[in-house]
Parts: sequence; structure tokens; C-alpha cells
Amino acid sequence: MFTGEIYVRVRYAETDQMGYVYYGNYGTYYEIARTEVLRNLGISYKSLEEEDGVMMPVLENYSKYIKPAYYDDNLRIVVSVPERPAVRMTFSYEVFNEADTLINIGKTTLVFVNKQSGRPCMIPQRMMDLLEPFYKNDKEV
Repeated sequence: MFTGEIYVRVRYAETDQMGYVYYGNYGTYYEIARTEVLRNLGISYKSLEEEDGVMMPVLENYSKYIKPAYYDDNLRIVVSVPERPAVRMTFSYEVFNEADTLINIGKTTLVFVNKQSGRPCMIPQRMMDLLEPFYKNDKEV
């Protein structure tokens, strides 16, 4: 299973009147986390679009709020891809505060889409080549 993590510092503009991170910002945190862990792996969304002609729109988004995050918290976001991607790629997220307390869990499913046709397609081979070592013991489905 592919796993990575990044840190995001909560900005003042991301909080609500109660001083908590506004719930809608977690989707942005998920996007930042998944794009950066993929970049750290060696592939960027920009290169997928420009070199492979593939986009990755979000099909599903789930979030569970356990405890609030606050202004200036440095959140650790652990991202995993529990299953080998094919036409879809599901990311799971665990968000921890500075006390290493789990405060949020989430999941997004994205679909690989050919930019020209607008139709779903398989994961680009160069992306799968980077991910394959994390799934080498998985059985083909």
C-alpha cells in the first residue's frame, strides 16, 4: 500500500467564528496532501495533464470530524492508497494535530479521465510504474 505524509499549517482565514478550522477546508487539505505525496513519489498532476493527457476529477468525497483543528496548528496528514489503482484511485486520509491526536479521517475517489475524449481511462503506465512496488504482493483483481 502506498503511503505518504505532509504537514499543513492552519491559516487564520481557514477558521470559523468558533475558532475551528471550517469543515469545508478539509477537502482542500486532502487535495494538498494527495498532490504533494504524488509529487514526492515523482509525478505531478500537471505532468499527468500535460504529458499524459489525463485528468483526475473527484468522484466521491467523505470526511469525518473527530476533534477541531485551530489557527496555527501544524497538521500532519497521512495519505494512503489502500488498493492498486486502475480506472479509479482511492485516497484515505488521517489528519493529526500537533499532539498527535487523530482529529479527522477522510476518503476521496478520483477517476482517470482522458482529456480529449472526456471518457474514463486506465491509470497512465508511468504512474503505475511508480506505484507498482507498493502493491507487488497484491493479487491481480
